[in-house]
Amino acid sequence: MADDRKLIAVFGATGQQGGGVVRALQADGRFTVRALTRYPDKHPGLADEVVEADLDRPETLKAAFAGAHGVFLVTNFWEPGTDELKQADAAVRAAREAGVKHFIWSTLPDVEAISGGSMDVPHFTGKAKIDRIVADAGFDHHSFVIAPFFYQNLHGALTPQKQQDGSLGWALPIDPDVRRIHMGDISELGNIVAGAFARPEEADGKYLPLVGDYMSFGDVVETLNRQGHHFSFTRVPKEVFATFFPGAAELGEMFGYIQEHSYMGSEMADEIALANRIAGKPPTRLAAWTQANIPV
Repeated sequence: MADDRKLIAVFGATGQQGGGVVRALQADGRFTVRALTRYPDKHPGLADEVVEADLDRPETLKAAFAGAHGVFLVTNFWEPGTDELKQADAAVRAAREAGVKHFIWSTLPDVEAISGGSMDVPHFTGKAKIDRIVADAGFDHHSFVIAPFFYQNLHGALTPQKQQDGSLGWALPIDPDVRRIHMGDISELGNIVAGAFARPEEADGKYLPLVGDYMSFGDVVETLNRQGHHFSFTRVPKEVFATFFPGAAELGEMFGYIQEHSYMGSEMADEIALANRIAGKPPTRLAAWTQANIPV
């Protein structure tokens, strides 16, 4: 019996965002899922299909998109040598040539526009500048998803470190009492993406943020400490934080932007509500996620 399910091609299928999209699409059951990776032989069984695709080698994209109804695209700013604008432009062009009907791009807020040019957070603004390329490409449907501050950062890139007073905690360039951090479990971005592919008219042209909680960093520490941890928080100047590790200067700029304007740049209550409806389920709150993922 022929499989008449629509085919969705997913970039970043071995990472946090794309992996969540693959799992959500497979759980939905209405789509055939094609995982795109530079190393397909290393990931057998990742999805219904695993196909080679390299955004820096546009010649691989024709086969990657062949027969695809939809494409989910995410790019990795932090990978050395990455030119996100060039990669996204290649993906959009190849998708149009392949007849893709629905293109979903994982973007971030335009810090340059939101701050009136006073703040520079390239890993946000660089993605935002790709939005127009996607919108102008002429797909039948296009949608934007916005990843939040990952809960996963709390035991990943920003795992608690030993402080000068001997405590375990965070030293960050942000006021711990300012509640402006849109947060979420990045694995749940896939629920929004799967819902958008299933409800294209409702998601067409829309910005769909994943937000499980809206907190200050003090709220984060308090949440964890109520669960039995003993974490500390120290506010440090941005210039000091920039010396802590490679890439810290960029993150310091990000924290300054968040404190001034919030992670999403505005409240986005309507967009968040729409994203939750399209996902078909509410996102996980921080307390539930940390209880399950950061044991005492």
